[in-house]
Amino acid sequence: MKEENSLIESFSEFKESKSIDRETLMFIMEDVCKHMLLKKYGAEANISVIVNPDKGDIEFQRYFEIVEDGNLSNPVTQIELSEAIKIEPDFEVGEEVCEKIRLEDFGRREILSLRQNLATKIMEYEGDLIYQKYKSRIGEIVSGTVHQVFKKEILLLDEEGIELFLPKTEQIPGDFYKKGDPIRAVVIKVEPRVNSSFIVASRTSPVFLERLMEEEIPEIYDGLIMIKNIVRVPGERAKIAVETYDDRIDPVGACVGMKGVRIHGIVRELRNENIDVINYTTNTALYISRALSPAKITGIEINEENKSVSVFMKPDQISLAIGKGGSNIKLASKLTGYEIDIFRNDAIDEEDVELQEFSDEIEQWILDTFKNIGCYTAKNVLDISREELIERTDLEEETVDEVLRIIKAEFEQ
Repeated sequence: MKEENSLIESFSEFKESKSIDRETLMFIMEDVCKHMLLKKYGAEANISVIVNPDKGDIEFQRYFEIVEDGNLSNPVTQIELSEAIKIEPDFEVGEEVCEKIRLEDFGRREILSLRQNLATKIMEYEGDLIYQKYKSRIGEIVSGTVHQVFKKEILLLDEEGIELFLPKTEQIPGDFYKKGDPIRAVVIKVEPRVNSSFIVASRTSPVFLERLMEEEIPEIYDGLIMIKNIVRVPGERAKIAVETYDDRIDPVGACVGMKGVRIHGIVRELRNENIDVINYTTNTALYISRALSPAKITGIEINEENKSVSVFMKPDQISLAIGKGGSNIKLASKLTGYEIDIFRNDAIDEEDVELQEFSDEIEQWILDTFKNIGCYTAKNVLDISREELIERTDLEEETVDEVLRIIKAEFEQ
């Protein structure tokens, strides 16, 4: 019978599905078939559906309770004794009669409806599986292959053939892909859709850069180095603030690697995006100074009320601080949370010396302490009295005196 073959073929077709296990398929088959039988025979009918996944067949059975002749109150669930003994002479009142329902009893429309409902249920289940799988993978890097390139997005297929979308807004400027090319991106959004899921990936998200750092730098993956913040202008520049509680680790050096070997792989993945890695600090002045790297500042004034900063620097440092298209100063503002204004310091004495120039004679932590109070040049230090320097830096008197001696000796020479 064509209808029977159609139903069996449906079962065999879905049985081969890789995304659904045998027990779940049996449950769905039973549920769909039972729903159809109850619709046909009545909601009170006692129906049994037996699915044999190995043979690929299905059996339907209907049960009746045997009652005395003349006491039939519900023909959907009951059968009179006189009718029951026609099936088997040994039946007695109170026992159950099992009647096998043949597929020939169903019409062509019922069989087609059953097949369609089964397909719909399977698709819904598979769609839910995909949704649950990728919902838990938000923030993870996935690998896919370009399946189709559209004007506003790229359709990707992962290793299981699941569709992901990479919108134009989430592509790095300069990204160019053709069908079959591999792509790595981070999952940023998963939305349930009818019989499917809408999965959005991104290559411009700061999370993508964060996951790449975790892959390339073991200290970050192990939690020895923490990423405090990441800001990006995709394809142009990125700034990363890192921190560690282990004094034996140089967080910036560990991230960059010997001759930049660790960071180079990430830069290539991001289309040669320049990546600045800086040490995070709770000292606002020093943090802003580091964020404006590679530019060097000579002075800073912080307004905590409106979260703004006035930074002073030599004329030749201003272009470095601003960066191409203003990218450096924009990222520094995002990284620190302060609105940064840059001012040209024309009043700087040409004979002045940046404090960092004394790093061969003065320990770096001492230089950083002076920078923390706004002293970035030698004359910045000399303009403040000895007593005030001791009070503001909280250094030992002998340490301050030694710094003053070294700086004054420089100018005497």
